[in-house]
Amino acid sequence: MLALIQRVERASVTVDGEAVGDIAGGLLALVGVEPGDGAAQAGRMARRLLGYRVFADAGGRMNLALSDTGGGLLLVSQFTLAADTSSGMRAGFSTAAAPGEAEPVFNQLVASCRGAHRGRVETGRFGAHMKVDLVNDGPVTFLLRA
Repeated sequence: MLALIQRVERASVTVDGEAVGDIAGGLLALVGVEPGDGAAQAGRMARRLLGYRVFADAGGRMNLALSDTGGGLLLVSQFTLAADTSSGMRAGFSTAAAPGEAEPVFNQLVASCRGAHRGRVETGRFGAHMKVDLVNDGPVTFLLRA
């Protein structure tokens, strides 16, 4: 499981012109599920998303996590994140889990985050064509693996 996280001032996702998820300050996480991922990876990724220190403390150092700040978390499924781009000029998707395998794992991640985080946890819509709007804060962007 992969998550490209971005510290944001705000982020939202729309499907067919309808807002389906939005947060004020916090993290936007684009999530890719790989074949073989399951509950263990979803649980580990939830802990990493909520505990990864990307927010400034009083001294200006990145020492605070989302769980410390209570900020929002916007989770967006993105199978292209798990694509094989190692050769050629077109991505291969054998390294991404099929939708039937990926959706339950993504839903486990969402449930784990909602159960452990006191702030808002929002999502896009799995498998939909989504438009993501964000104001990146920093910019601060990290790729996490679970």
